[in-house]
Amino acid sequence: MSLVAPITIYTDGACSGNPGPGGWGWVCLGGGEIREGYGGAPATTNNRMELQAAVDALEQVAARIASGEMRPAPIKVHTDSQYVKNGMSTWLTAWKRNGWRTASKDPVKNRDLWEILDGLTQKTGAAYVWVKGHAGEVWNERCDVLARQGVTENQR
Repeated sequence: MSLVAPITIYTDGACSGNPGPGGWGWVCLGGGEIREGYGGAPATTNNRMELQAAVDALEQVAARIASGEMRPAPIKVHTDSQYVKNGMSTWLTAWKRNGWRTASKDPVKNRDLWEILDGLTQKTGAAYVWVKGHAGEVWNERCDVLARQGVTENQR
């Protein structure tokens, strides 16, 4: 049995004002390739952009695996967002159990993206790892550049 190299994804979101024009970016290292993606929205929040980065990256990887373009492998999503990391690693189970309400009984913000990310995570088996932002980690810094490009393109 041959071992399959893991798929490593880095993600980041950005916003000019919060809310304001936003952007997200990701880098995927897997299948012997480096792929990137980015986008944005004209009126959004930083947390939505952090989530959107992870959603888009996992959608791309899941599609490539489904098409046979990429072999299934363990996936690690590196994020500098405690919101994304804690949401996926800790809070999500309680939110679902509590009817998508927080511990303080408020509706979970960004539920639409959390539900998509939850489904993609279940489908791919992705795990989430926190990395310190703006600390010189090459791929996290590249994601920041891509996310800011998304912001710039949505300020026009």
